[in-house]
Amino acid sequence: MKKHQIILACTVVFTLLFYNEVPGVNLAIFGVILTLLISYFFQEKFVDRSHLVLVVTSILSCFAFAWYGDAASFFALALSILFLQFKTQDGELKIIQIFPLIFLNAFASLGRVFIFKQWLPERKIHNDFAKKLVAFVVIPLIFLGLFFIVYSFGSNHFSSLFTDYTLDIDIFQLILISILGFYVSFSFWNYWVPDACYEFNPKLNNEFSTISEIKNQNTFSFLDIDFERKSGEITLLLLNVMLLIFIGTYNYEQFFEVVEKTNLSADTHERVNAVIFSILMAVGVILFYFKGGFNFDEKASALKKLAKTWITLNVILIISAIIKNSEYVSFFGLTYKRLGVYAFLILAIIGLVYSFLKITKQKTNAYLVNQLVWYFYATILLCSYVNWGNLITNYNIAVNKGVELEFLSGLNFNDEARRAYSAKNHLKGKYIEMYREELIKNYQNNSFLSKALYYDFLEVRP
Repeated sequence: MKKHQIILACTVVFTLLFYNEVPGVNLAIFGVILTLLISYFFQEKFVDRSHLVLVVTSILSCFAFAWYGDAASFFALALSILFLQFKTQDGELKIIQIFPLIFLNAFASLGRVFIFKQWLPERKIHNDFAKKLVAFVVIPLIFLGLFFIVYSFGSNHFSSLFTDYTLDIDIFQLILISILGFYVSFSFWNYWVPDACYEFNPKLNNEFSTISEIKNQNTFSFLDIDFERKSGEITLLLLNVMLLIFIGTYNYEQFFEVVEKTNLSADTHERVNAVIFSILMAVGVILFYFKGGFNFDEKASALKKLAKTWITLNVILIISAIIKNSEYVSFFGLTYKRLGVYAFLILAIIGLVYSFLKITKQKTNAYLVNQLVWYFYATILLCSYVNWGNLITNYNIAVNKGVELEFLSGLNFNDEARRAYSAKNHLKGKYIEMYREELIKNYQNNSFLSKALYYDFLEVRP
């Protein structure tokens, strides 16, 4: 199947699925179709296990969106299918490049669609059936339509023979959906990768290619390598001392000072924010000093030890922040934001571990970025597959923290647990509860293609 045929076929499928509908099961079906088309037409390019993993995660993400229909499952679906397409079509490029390419093609496709020679076959028709179709159907219909318009102006009765019928079709919406479907299909199957991406790709490799050139390469032109090495040692030594003091004061304030419960929220946010900025700067320091020559400098053993100590102290700081966040949860219960803090801190530990491995195994800065992209993707998948709203509700009810009805009604996909709690505590008639039930009924009344299937498996509350 040729490129233009796939684009047009996907446009038709998109139009049939989304006409007069909102995103729901239809988007999941469209995602499954794209995944199957990639798997069928480009199966010879499936050369390693990552392709199979991406096919599985794409299908699972489509099911997750069909079930939940929320933002997390949407991003999981979109990234899974885009990663699969990119990994299949341009497997030699690093996956990090997909993000600027998505942005670039969002605009480039608007102009590239008019460069017909890139995606349409040659104009001369060789197939006899196609010739007959054009000669006997298309051309006569064009002339018939033109003369019909002319004759309609001259006779109302003639016009009424063909126009006194109404079709239940919103032509304007149909055209818009068709255009959107074509834009999405064209951008997906005929995306553009500039030559600059292939030229830049070697710089994103995990390994250094020219060790001999990098070995004696200095960062600042006005400092030779010995002065720069000594500067790095002094900097990291001072940073380690300062971080050690900060960890001491941070933990003293957390675990030994008496803090009023009303101030716990503000204090926790401030301290977690401090940890977040500290980790980002810590990784930046490592990337700055070990982007090149010091990875292979035999005299840089002290610098490497100080860097590893710096990483270890930052891990200790993260563990302290995790304990503090857990204390916050024990006082007030779980929320999406508190779970997000856990997620970020765990990712930060992973980032520091890979920073440690980068130094130990003498890897490039791109090595760290390449690894973290996949962990970021895995985090999105985890967010889309797990019913966090239900988990938060059940935990908070079990510990009797954060069980205000307004809060519980604002969580997603927790309706069975919320209903049981409100019935037990005689809160069924509250306005916020009734409003939530009205939303559920609206979701259940959607047409099948627009549904989030989760709501169809909820009992209708009388």
